[in-house]
Amino acid sequence: MTSIRLTRPTLEVIKVLLASTSNDPAWGLKICQEAELGSGTVYPILDRLEKQGLVAGSVESDPHPGRPARRFYELTGAGRTWASSALAERAARYGRRPGLAGGGT
Repeated sequence: MTSIRLTRPTLEVIKVLLASTSNDPAWGLKICQEAELGSGTVYPILDRLEKQGLVAGSVESDPHPGRPARRFYELTGAGRTWASSALAERAARYGRRPGLAGGGT
């Protein structure tokens, strides 16, 4: 389906996006903090995922006064399916449960 490489940084971004909800959306700085990655790593990943149609971005409609509007990111339907499958395949390949760094032991 896609040509996205599942590097560790990409997997960390995917995990943050999978955990986000409409009540707790993901935006750039939040993704950087939760994935423990720098913006120079996160934004190119988000750009690649968006170009593949796996992520949709939208601008905050009612930003806090004195702060620029945030750009929210969410997995599309196809993106959610792809991300879940990608994490499960990767976990199976390395003998881990999806979403757990240490194998769940």
